Amino acid sequence: MTIGSIQNKERFLNQIAKNLGRERRTSTVIRPNWKHRPQHDVFKGYSQEQLVEVLIKQCSNIHTEVEMVTTDSLVDVLASIVTTLKAKSIVSWDDPRFQEYGLSDYYDQAIKEGIDVHIWDPGIKEENITLAEKADIGITFSDMTLAESGTVVLFSDKGKGRSVSLLPTYYIAIIPKSTIVPRMTQATSYIHQMQQESGSVPPCINFISGPSNSADIEMNLVVGVHGPIKAYYIIVEDK
Repeated sequence: MTIGSIQNKERFLNQIAKNLGRERRTSTVIRPNWKHRPQHDVFKGYSQEQLVEVLIKQCSNIHTEVEMVTTDSLVDVLASIVTTLKAKSIVSWDDPRFQEYGLSDYYDQAIKEGIDVHIWDPGIKEENITLAEKADIGITFSDMTLAESGTVVLFSDKGKGRSVSLLPTYYIAIIPKSTIVPRMTQATSYIHQMQQESGSVPPCINFISGPSNSADIEMNLVVGVHGPIKAYYIIVEDK
């Protein structure tokens, strides 16, 4: 069997249908038209400013610090966070938005100041993961942001490795204000639309709600077990 191949699919599905006592259903499944869809009414009609307020309030519940900035002050605020954390290494996505928002110049300056900056390079594969594991800070942009749960949605791809938001000690998400939507309902609708229009979706979609949290049956919360111990969201006015 080769990696990523599917073996014996038809025989497997035929066997399931047989055990269910019916023929295989091979026609397209028609989505039911539900009479009641309350999920679409949550924060319905909220302005972008109101959604920002919802997001900030939720972030206080998930141990996540939030900064509101303009495009002109973004670099200064990011640099301040890096200094506060006494970071010596950064791993970042290879994402054109970093250039668009002037952060590539900040990385150049950070390198001059002795901070190791690694931009995700799909050409070196495992080395990216090793560097992310050792990094103090991982930085990405948010592709969608869910106000209700304080969740950033990341569409990982060749230059946008999953490890950047998972392995470093701290995580910083840069959130363009326009990416903020009410809740998961809008995110799943958008992903479905992507599939309908292009026939595909990003190979990995991650939903991240603040720093890593874990709790046992006695509800003792432990932060940082499975990922970053602290998360920062920087909400920035769009270019």
